[in-house]
Amino acid sequence: MRSEAEVNHAVERYADMVQRICFYHLKNQADTEDVFQNVFLKYMTYDQPFHDSEHEKAWLLRVSINACKDLLKSFFHKNVVSLEALDEVEAESTEEYREVFEAVLSLPAKYKDVIYLSYYEGYTAAEIGKILGKAENTVYSLLSRGRGMLKEKLGGEWSGQ
Repeated sequence: MRSEAEVNHAVERYADMVQRICFYHLKNQADTEDVFQNVFLKYMTYDQPFHDSEHEKAWLLRVSINACKDLLKSFFHKNVVSLEALDEVEAESTEEYREVFEAVLSLPAKYKDVIYLSYYEGYTAAEIGKILGKAENTVYSLLSRGRGMLKEKLGGEWSGQ
């Protein structure tokens, strides 16, 4: 079990990242908060050492993605009608950002994950492959297809920059 100081440090360092990835998957603030707590509870009880901060970050990303997928597959989640989740997006978001955000959210999970990790977290295809357990060339293919889907959804306006 990790010390309180280690957990507090990890929360300070990675809270925004975990919340963003959970919100992208769950599209609901309440579910995001639940998964957020579960992710850091798992972190607290995980007793294996991390090689470095990148290993720790990748572990938290993987646990976050898996926890979101588990929640989405759960009986409770499948049998509850959610409220309008996109209304919870911060009001100061620009219309263009909101449109891109909604387009990314609408992608199938395998494309959403690689787009998120590449454009929002800044990982390379090789690093994404390690995090998601996919071959580097598969990641390139998923990125290309995901960008194509976004371009189609956004009317050919999206350049990924």
